[in-house]
Amino acid sequence: MIKAIFFDLDDTLLWDQKSVKEAFAATCRLAEMRYGLSADQLEEAVRDAARNLYSSYETFAFTQMIGINPFEGLWGDFLDDTEEFKKMKEIVPNYRKDAWTSGLAAMGIDDLEFGMELAERFPQERRNHPFVYDETFKILDGLKGNYQLLLLTNGSPDLQNTKLSITPELVPYFDHIVISGDFGRGKPDPSIFEHALSRMSLKKDEVIMVGDNLMTDILGANRAGIKTVWINRHDKQRNEVIPTFEIKHLEDLYPILEKLNRN
Repeated sequence: MIKAIFFDLDDTLLWDQKSVKEAFAATCRLAEMRYGLSADQLEEAVRDAARNLYSSYETFAFTQMIGINPFEGLWGDFLDDTEEFKKMKEIVPNYRKDAWTSGLAAMGIDDLEFGMELAERFPQERRNHPFVYDETFKILDGLKGNYQLLLLTNGSPDLQNTKLSITPELVPYFDHIVISGDFGRGKPDPSIFEHALSRMSLKKDEVIMVGDNLMTDILGANRAGIKTVWINRHDKQRNEVIPTFEIKHLEDLYPILEKLNRN
């Protein structure tokens, strides 16, 4: 009998990729207006620079373990009270400036001041562009009251709570919110799933995990012995990680829950 559903946040309920894409588009348009650059090409150049810089810092292993990607580093403040997050907070201002000035340089523009302006603009634009999938509230309305709901998200508590503060309607649906940066390990480590189970006083066969990422949400829940539902909206190819169920829309959860609760 399924009593609870664990939901991932980014790109499962919140459309984070679209928010980041729109923030890049709005920020890069400033360079298009000032220098006639292609906004799309600048975005690619900045993304490349950000990835390369991000992986060069001493905090990289920590960010991988907790699950914080390079583009979150371009707008998060990381005001969390641990040693590693304090290091990130120190690194981030130069990281942002360097990512944007390197992106401009790759397009033949040497303008440190403008790079700094874009670096400050991007976080504002990301906050201005919160997107939630159309079906998110509909499915949560249908599940709330019939199931316990837990949000299980990788990331910095400060940043994930910022995302939730700009989409405040989401929070009341959840009985518990577990953030990897609070716990100390991120998905796919099975211990964070076991921690979530203990928070709800449930056994592993009484919950299912719903997420978009095979290598974190699905792999981790599989390792913890929890049934998994992979939300694959964009027809991604499956790798060696095999979910219990695969769906294209969150509404496809209903027949799965009915089937599991009949058995």
